[in-house]
Amino acid sequence: MSAGSVVIAAAIAQRPEAGGHTWFALQYLLGFRELGWEVTLVDRLDVESPAGLSQLAETMERFGLADRWAVLLPGGGTAGLSRAEVERRLGSSDLLLNVMGYLDDEDLLALPPLRVFLDVDPGFGQMWRELGLADLFAGHDRFVSVGLNVGSPGCGVPPCGLEWITTLPPVALGHWAPAAGGAGFTSVASWRGPYAPIEFGGRTYGLRVHEFRRFLAVAQRTSAEFRLALAIDPADGADVERLRNAGWALLDPREAAGDPHGYQRFIRASEAEFTVAKGIYVETDSGWFSDRSACYLASGKPVVAQETGFGAHLPLGEGLLAFSGLEEAIAAVEDVRADPARHRGAAREIAEEHFAAARVLSELVDVVGGVRSLG
Repeated sequence: MSAGSVVIAAAIAQRPEAGGHTWFALQYLLGFRELGWEVTLVDRLDVESPAGLSQLAETMERFGLADRWAVLLPGGGTAGLSRAEVERRLGSSDLLLNVMGYLDDEDLLALPPLRVFLDVDPGFGQMWRELGLADLFAGHDRFVSVGLNVGSPGCGVPPCGLEWITTLPPVALGHWAPAAGGAGFTSVASWRGPYAPIEFGGRTYGLRVHEFRRFLAVAQRTSAEFRLALAIDPADGADVERLRNAGWALLDPREAAGDPHGYQRFIRASEAEFTVAKGIYVETDSGWFSDRSACYLASGKPVVAQETGFGAHLPLGEGLLAFSGLEEAIAAVEDVRADPARHRGAAREIAEEHFAAARVLSELVDVVGGVRSLG
């Protein structure tokens, strides 16, 4: 495969307290670089954030990307690369990978020859468009989703008249070696996140909070320890009390996994992941699979995940176990605990077979098509 040039538009500087957010963008940058591509990150800040700029600069330097980033600042300035250099790189690129339409500057968006929208929250953008609330897809040429069922019959995510390409989240495996041992079933999550529930087609599509309440008893009815690095608002104090009373240890995600180093340490120090999805992913049978869970698998940590429809695309039973109801969740946790070595080995094998960044991104580019360097 011939190498090219890609610009990735994603948020890191806006979320300096979220290590997983940083790793999401890094997987694409490092994966394309592994393929020999020239990579550039374009970020933006709507309000000044010295902490965000500092962490971004430190992270990019650590991974050998010191001259590969720019942040669009309020007022029209930039940090990192100059705006003129951003314009040059966009104009000479083979493609722009625009995460949730994050780059919305019309002048810049007009420059790349191929503008690819990357949907990482399947259901939200599509329903917003159908309801006339927002159109994130305008100005793009191709449409890619990590919802593995988006665009397929039976999926409740409206396709909006667009042709959807689906992909798994990539993991730069060279940066995620398997880690032995570990304690506790863990995850890093937001209780509600930045979006509100959506009323669409006579149904209300909910968030993680609405799903997690169904599985509170898992911690009390299994032999495992559960530690959750949970971003939860003080207004949800009643839920905090319910979680703790049900046996869930709650950690401050900024302390447990607030930067890329901490996030990686937290995952690698875990026994396995137990994760619950947002209601909209489950109820639409979207096939969404978490980039965070992919990092657990790459670290040789089994994943017990709520089924969203991904089971039709990934091997289940060893290393990766899916559940829909409470009893299935309990059985999956105990299965992992009964033979941890078998599940650890299978987890890494799944990561290597399905999530390796070089493979995922190579296949994605081939399917997206229209890339000059591929002829």
